[in-house]
Amino acid sequence: KEMEEKVSTTLSGLEGELKGTFYPLTGMSKETQQQLIDDHFLFKEGDRFLQAANACRFWPTGRGIYHNDQKSFLVWCNEEDHLRIISMQMGGDLLQVYKRLVTAVNDIEKRIPFSHNERLGFLTFCPTN
Repeated sequence: KEMEEKVSTTLSGLEGELKGTFYPLTGMSKETQQQLIDDHFLFKEGDRFLQAANACRFWPTGRGIYHNDQKSFLVWCNEEDHLRIISMQMGGDLLQVYKRLVTAVNDIEKRIPFSHNERLGFLTFCPTN
């Protein structure tokens, strides 16, 4: 829950192309849920491996989805990892997708530093990512 609150506050401060809305999974209306499903943005409870690792405890508490107004930038909070940051768009302009992603990652890290270990690198919950 604490992570969701930090992420929600951080993402709510994004501006320009990254400006958007955070949707907590807990208490989400059926209309919002259906729209996120239709947009292919809504993630589901983890598989048996994540369940065995206790990654799905207290589902759906502490989880949420953020997307910008253009629906070209998303952040999943506490899905498999603490954050899954996604940049996408129709067409073949990979440079624009990459620039948006880099801008977003840098902006988010200024506000909430990512966990980093000298030997292990950036720390994440799911070792397959």
